[in-house]
Amino acid sequence: MLIAQVTDIHLGFDPGNADELNRIRLDRVLDALTTGPNRPDLLLLSGDLTDNGDAASYARLADALGRCDFPVWPCVGNHDDRANLAAHFPQVSIEDGFIQYIVPLAGRRIVVIDTLEPGRHGGAFCARRAAWLAATLDADRATPTLIMMHHPPVEVGIDWMNTHPEEPWVARFAAAIAGRDNVAGIVCGHIHRAIVAPWRGTTIAVCSSSAPQLALDLRPMDPDAPDDRAMVIADAPGYALHRWGEEGIVTHFATADAPPTLARFDGRMQGLVRMTMGERPA
Repeated sequence: MLIAQVTDIHLGFDPGNADELNRIRLDRVLDALTTGPNRPDLLLLSGDLTDNGDAASYARLADALGRCDFPVWPCVGNHDDRANLAAHFPQVSIEDGFIQYIVPLAGRRIVVIDTLEPGRHGGAFCARRAAWLAATLDADRATPTLIMMHHPPVEVGIDWMNTHPEEPWVARFAAAIAGRDNVAGIVCGHIHRAIVAPWRGTTIAVCSSSAPQLALDLRPMDPDAPDDRAMVIADAPGYALHRWGEEGIVTHFATADAPPTLARFDGRMQGLVRMTMGERPA
C-alpha cells in the first residue's frame, strides 16, 4: 500500500488572489501525485490546510483536490477550523467536539487525531481526546495502526517551533499509546520540514510542507534578541510517500520539482539492473 501525505498547505494566505503562491505550490504537488509514477492508494492531509480556517479557502482546497481519483483524509492543524473543514470534507465528522476518526484498510488502519486548541500555536491533547485514542487502540490491539496528527510530540531542534517534551499534552498522548504494540508509526506536519525521529517505541515522520519551508537552523533562539537568521525559505513544495508493507512502513520524502535525469533504464543500464536484482533470493 502506498500512502501519500501532504501537509501545511496554508491556502488563503493571500486571500482573494486566484494565483496565490500556496495554491500554485499545491497544484504542483498534486500534479506529481496524479501524473507521476508513484500514484498513491490514498492521500493524507496532516493539518494547516488553510491559513485562516475560512470557508472560502476550504472550498478552494476541495476544488483543487477534485483531480484526485483516490481517497483523501484530512486532519486539523492550528490554522484550521473544525466546522468549516467538516463542512467541505463530508468524509469526516466532528465527534465529541473533535475531528478524530478511523480509516479502515485491508489488514491495517489509520487513526486520525485532533491536536487543535484555538488560539494556541502549539499542540493540544486533552483528557477527552486521550481517552478516545486509548479506547480506540484498545478496541483492536492486533491490527497495525498508523496515527496521523498535526503537531509532532517530539522536540525537533528548531527552537521557535519546538514541542517541549514536558508539555502536558505530550504526556497525555504518550500515555494513550503506551503498551499498544500495534502502533506502526506516527505521521505529522507543522514543522514545514522533513524529519524522522524514534519516539516511545515507534517512529515519527514529519512531512515537509507544500507551502514554503522553514529554514534549518538548530541554534538556540532568544525571543528578545532578533539576530536576522533565515526563518522561511523558498524550497520546492514537498510531500511524503509511505510504503506500508508486511515489514512495516518505509517513508520517502520528495518534492514537486522534476530533477534532471542522469541515467535511464536502457541498454546501457540493463546489465547493472540484472546484476543487482539477480543477487536477491529466488
